[in-house]
This record gives sequence, structure tokens and C-alpha cells, in this order.
Amino acid sequence: MEPNLTASGDGRRKRIRELNDAFRTTFAGGQVLLTPGVDGLPSDVRAMAIRKVATFDAFDTDNDPHHEHDFGSFDLGGQKLFFKIDYYDRNLEFGSPDPADRGKTTRVLTIMLAEEY
Repeated sequence: MEPNLTASGDGRRKRIRELNDAFRTTFAGGQVLLTPGVDGLPSDVRAMAIRKVATFDAFDTDNDPHHEHDFGSFDLGGQKLFFKIDYYDRNLEFGSPDPADRGKTTRVLTIMLAEEY
């Protein structure tokens, strides 16, 4: 059972950040999508992009204003890439009713070329 952190505040944000970091670093517990631009990269570059997302730690106030570690950008081979984590309900039909509750949320991480944003 997930802790009840439905109230806003630092505890809720911290839990969302922890869940996002766990998902982003392991790709377990959600879905990972590559946009056509990323999927079309050479396989070694695509693998490097995926690894960069998993090891990304350059969160700051510009790319992480809500302190949830749900977005990042990096350069790879002369191209700028983004990743974004979105929160859906368990059936992937609607937004999650509570991203701080793993039992109510399916995380979807999308890796994209900046030009695809």
C-alpha cells in the first residue's frame, strides 16, 4: 500500500520524484516510448540516448521547476534530445488521479528529439 500523500507539498513532490527516478533509472513499472526521430537513429546512438536518460542527473530550476524529475534535456552527437515522464491512470485512458501513488499511476517516459517536441 502506497503512503497517502494526496495533500500538496514537499512530501508529495518528494514521493513523485522518487517514483520518477526509480522508473527513469530502471525503466521498470511503466512504459518507455521512442519518437520516430529517436527510433530512426543508428542503434548505437539510440542506445546511448537511452543510457543518458537512465543516468541523467542534471536537474535544475530551468528543467525541473516542480522538483519532480519528470523532464530533462541533453546533447548527443550534435543533437538536442528531451525526455518527459507523463502520469496516466492504470488503464492509460486518463491522467493519473494521484502521481504520488504507484498503485493509481502508470508512468510513460517519452524520449524525443527536441525538434519533435
